[in-house]
Amino acid sequence: MAPLVYEQRAAAEDARGLLILHHGRGTDERDLLPLADVFDPERALLVVSVRGPLRVPGSPGFHWYLVPRVGYPDPDTFRGSSEALAEVHDELWERTGLTPSQTVLGGFSMGTVMSYALGLGADRPAPAGIMALSGFIPRVEGWEPSLADRTGTRVLIAHGRNDPVISVELARRARKLLETAGFELDYRESEATHSIDPADIPRASTWLASTIE
Repeated sequence: MAPLVYEQRAAAEDARGLLILHHGRGTDERDLLPLADVFDPERALLVVSVRGPLRVPGSPGFHWYLVPRVGYPDPDTFRGSSEALAEVHDELWERTGLTPSQTVLGGFSMGTVMSYALGLGADRPAPAGIMALSGFIPRVEGWEPSLADRTGTRVLIAHGRNDPVISVELARRARKLLETAGFELDYRESEATHSIDPADIPRASTWLASTIE
Protein backbone atom coordinates (compact mmCIF):
# COMPACT_ATOMS: atom_id res chain seq x y z
CA MET A 1 0.00 0.00 0.00
CA ALA A 2 1.31 3.46 -0.90
CA PRO A 3 2.17 5.86 1.94
CA LEU A 4 -0.88 7.73 3.18
CA VAL A 5 -1.41 11.39 2.32
CA TYR A 6 -1.88 13.93 5.08
CA GLU A 7 -2.11 17.68 5.63
CA GLN A 8 -1.14 19.60 8.72
CA ARG A 9 -1.67 22.84 10.59
CA ALA A 10 1.44 24.02 12.37
CA ALA A 11 1.58 25.15 15.97
CA ALA A 12 2.18 28.83 16.64
CA GLU A 13 5.53 28.08 18.27
CA ASP A 14 7.15 24.83 19.39
CA ALA A 15 4.34 22.27 19.46
CA ARG A 16 3.31 21.12 22.93
CA GLY A 17 1.75 18.01 21.45
CA LEU A 18 0.17 16.36 18.44
CA LEU A 19 -3.47 15.93 17.41
CA ILE A 20 -3.95 13.38 14.61
CA LEU A 21 -7.38 13.47 12.94
CA HIS A 22 -8.96 10.68 10.89
CA HIS A 23 -11.90 11.56 8.63
CA GLY A 24 -15.17 9.73 8.15
CA ARG A 25 -16.36 7.66 5.24
CA GLY A 26 -16.38 9.25 1.81
CA THR A 27 -14.41 12.42 2.59
CA ASP A 28 -10.69 13.19 2.76
CA GLU A 29 -7.92 14.78 4.82
CA ARG A 30 -9.37 18.27 4.31
CA ASP A 31 -12.68 17.45 5.96
CA LEU A 32 -11.65 17.77 9.61
CA LEU A 33 -8.62 20.04 9.27
CA PRO A 34 -10.72 23.26 9.53
CA LEU A 35 -11.59 22.15 13.07
CA ALA A 36 -7.93 22.45 14.10
CA ASP A 37 -8.25 26.10 15.12
CA VAL A 38 -11.52 25.37 16.92
CA PHE A 39 -10.19 22.41 18.89
CA ASP A 40 -6.87 24.16 19.53
CA PRO A 41 -7.46 27.94 19.40
CA GLU A 42 -4.13 28.71 21.06
CA ARG A 43 -2.34 26.77 18.32
CA ALA A 44 -0.35 24.91 20.94
CA LEU A 45 -0.46 21.65 18.96
CA LEU A 46 0.66 20.34 15.62
CA VAL A 47 -2.55 19.09 13.99
CA VAL A 48 -2.33 16.46 11.26
CA SER A 49 -5.25 15.13 9.23
CA VAL A 50 -4.72 11.86 7.36
CA ARG A 51 -6.44 10.58 4.21
CA GLY A 52 -7.80 7.04 4.15
CA PRO A 53 -6.31 4.76 1.49
CA LEU A 54 -9.39 3.26 -0.15
CA ARG A 55 -11.59 4.36 -3.03
CA VAL A 56 -14.92 2.52 -3.27
CA PRO A 57 -16.71 2.32 -6.63
CA GLY A 58 -19.84 4.45 -6.62
CA SER A 59 -18.84 6.34 -3.47
CA PRO A 60 -17.10 9.72 -3.27
CA GLY A 61 -13.98 10.44 -1.32
CA PHE A 62 -11.84 8.00 0.62
CA HIS A 63 -12.49 5.19 3.06
CA TRP A 64 -10.57 3.34 5.76
CA TYR A 65 -12.16 -0.09 5.31
CA LEU A 66 -15.08 -1.85 3.70
CA VAL A 67 -18.31 -2.17 5.67
CA PRO A 68 -20.05 -5.54 5.45
CA ARG A 69 -21.94 -4.64 8.64
CA VAL A 70 -21.82 -1.55 10.85
CA GLY A 71 -19.65 -2.25 13.87
CA TYR A 72 -17.75 -5.07 12.16
CA PRO A 73 -15.15 -3.83 9.64
CA ASP A 74 -13.91 -6.02 6.82
CA PRO A 75 -10.78 -7.67 8.30
CA ASP A 76 -8.49 -7.37 5.27
CA THR A 77 -9.06 -3.69 4.49
CA PHE A 78 -9.12 -2.81 8.19
CA ARG A 79 -5.76 -4.52 8.70
CA GLY A 80 -4.18 -2.89 5.66
CA SER A 81 -5.33 0.58 6.65
CA SER A 82 -4.26 0.08 10.26
CA GLU A 83 -0.75 -0.89 9.18
CA ALA A 84 -0.47 2.07 6.79
CA LEU A 85 -1.81 4.47 9.42
CA ALA A 86 0.63 3.13 12.01
CA GLU A 87 3.46 4.05 9.65
CA VAL A 88 2.16 7.63 9.49
CA HIS A 89 1.94 7.90 13.27
CA ASP A 90 5.44 6.47 13.71
CA GLU A 91 6.86 8.81 11.06
CA LEU A 92 5.28 11.84 12.73
CA TRP A 93 6.70 10.95 16.13
CA GLU A 94 10.15 10.36 14.67
CA ARG A 95 10.13 13.54 12.58
CA THR A 96 8.75 15.91 15.20
CA GLY A 97 10.29 14.48 18.35
CA LEU A 98 6.83 14.40 19.93
CA THR A 99 5.77 11.21 21.67
CA PRO A 100 2.64 9.06 21.98
CA SER A 101 2.18 10.47 25.51
CA GLN A 102 1.88 13.92 23.88
CA THR A 103 -0.59 12.73 21.24
CA VAL A 104 -4.36 12.58 20.90
CA LEU A 105 -5.89 10.42 18.18
CA GLY A 106 -9.25 11.79 17.04
CA GLY A 107 -11.79 11.12 14.38
CA PHE A 108 -15.35 11.16 13.18
CA SER A 109 -17.38 8.07 12.31
CA MET A 110 -15.08 5.63 10.48
CA GLY A 111 -12.17 7.82 11.58
CA THR A 112 -13.11 7.23 15.20
CA VAL A 113 -12.87 3.51 14.56
CA MET A 114 -9.32 4.00 13.31
CA SER A 115 -8.49 6.16 16.34
CA TYR A 116 -9.63 3.34 18.63
CA ALA A 117 -7.80 0.76 16.50
CA LEU A 118 -4.47 2.56 16.73
CA GLY A 119 -4.99 3.87 20.25
CA LEU A 120 -6.06 0.56 21.78
CA GLY A 121 -4.13 -1.91 19.62
CA ALA A 122 -1.84 -4.19 21.63
CA ASP A 123 1.02 -3.65 19.18
CA ARG A 124 0.74 0.15 19.34
CA PRO A 125 1.92 2.66 21.98
CA ALA A 126 -0.68 4.18 24.27
CA PRO A 127 -1.59 7.76 23.32
CA ALA A 128 -2.47 10.51 25.78
CA GLY A 129 -6.05 10.48 24.57
CA ILE A 130 -8.64 9.31 22.07
CA MET A 131 -11.32 11.70 20.80
CA ALA A 132 -14.18 9.50 19.60
CA LEU A 133 -16.88 11.38 17.68
CA SER A 134 -19.82 9.31 16.42
CA GLY A 135 -17.92 6.04 16.16
CA PHE A 136 -17.30 2.72 17.88
CA ILE A 137 -14.68 0.26 19.08
CA PRO A 138 -14.52 -2.27 16.25
CA ARG A 139 -15.18 -5.95 16.44
CA VAL A 140 -13.02 -7.50 13.77
CA GLU A 141 -11.24 -10.81 13.28
CA GLY A 142 -7.59 -10.57 14.25
CA TRP A 143 -7.90 -7.47 16.44
CA GLU A 144 -8.83 -7.02 20.09
CA PRO A 145 -8.59 -3.88 22.22
CA SER A 146 -5.76 -3.98 24.74
CA LEU A 147 -7.09 -2.24 27.83
CA ALA A 148 -5.21 -3.22 30.98
CA ASP A 149 -1.93 -1.72 29.75
CA ARG A 150 -3.25 1.74 28.82
CA THR A 151 -5.75 2.96 31.38
CA GLY A 152 -3.79 6.23 31.51
CA THR A 153 -5.21 7.05 28.09
CA ARG A 154 -8.11 9.51 28.44
CA VAL A 155 -11.14 9.08 26.17
CA LEU A 156 -13.77 11.58 25.06
CA ILE A 157 -16.92 10.13 23.46
CA ALA A 158 -19.62 12.21 21.77
CA HIS A 159 -22.54 10.60 19.96
CA GLY A 160 -26.02 11.55 18.81
CA ARG A 161 -29.03 9.59 20.01
CA ASN A 162 -30.66 10.21 16.61
CA ASP A 163 -27.72 8.90 14.58
CA PRO A 164 -29.19 6.75 11.76
CA VAL A 165 -25.78 5.56 10.51
CA ILE A 166 -23.99 4.40 13.66
CA SER A 167 -26.33 3.60 16.53
CA VAL A 168 -25.72 5.31 19.85
CA GLU A 169 -25.81 1.81 21.32
CA LEU A 170 -22.32 1.29 19.93
CA ALA A 171 -21.09 4.35 21.83
CA ARG A 172 -22.74 3.01 24.97
CA ARG A 173 -21.02 -0.32 24.41
CA ALA A 174 -17.66 1.47 24.19
CA ARG A 175 -18.45 3.46 27.31
CA LYS A 176 -19.23 0.31 29.31
CA LEU A 177 -16.10 -1.48 28.10
CA LEU A 178 -13.78 1.43 28.87
CA GLU A 179 -15.31 2.35 32.22
CA THR A 180 -15.16 -1.27 33.36
CA ALA A 181 -11.46 -1.33 32.41
CA GLY A 182 -10.80 1.80 34.48
CA PHE A 183 -10.33 4.45 31.78
CA GLU A 184 -10.92 8.12 32.54
CA LEU A 185 -13.90 8.84 30.32
CA ASP A 186 -15.74 12.01 29.26
CA TYR A 187 -19.02 10.83 27.74
CA ARG A 188 -21.85 12.87 26.26
CA GLU A 189 -24.93 12.02 24.21
CA SER A 190 -26.88 14.68 22.33
CA GLU A 191 -29.90 14.87 20.06
CA ALA A 192 -27.62 15.04 17.01
CA THR A 193 -27.84 12.79 13.98
CA HIS A 194 -24.66 11.53 12.28
CA SER A 195 -22.74 14.73 12.79
CA ILE A 196 -20.57 16.61 15.25
CA ASP A 197 -22.85 18.48 17.65
CA PRO A 198 -21.64 22.12 17.82
CA ALA A 199 -22.09 21.94 21.60
CA ASP A 200 -19.34 19.33 21.72
CA ILE A 201 -16.73 21.61 20.13
CA PRO A 202 -15.89 23.76 23.21
CA ARG A 203 -16.09 20.67 25.39
CA ALA A 204 -13.63 18.84 23.15
CA SER A 205 -11.33 21.87 23.13
CA THR A 206 -11.23 22.02 26.93
CA TRP A 207 -10.70 18.28 27.16
CA LEU A 208 -7.90 18.40 24.59
CA ALA A 209 -6.06 21.18 26.42
CA SER A 210 -6.21 19.26 29.68
CA THR A 211 -5.15 15.99 28.03
CA ILE A 212 -2.03 17.48 26.42
CA GLU A 213 -0.81 19.97 29.03
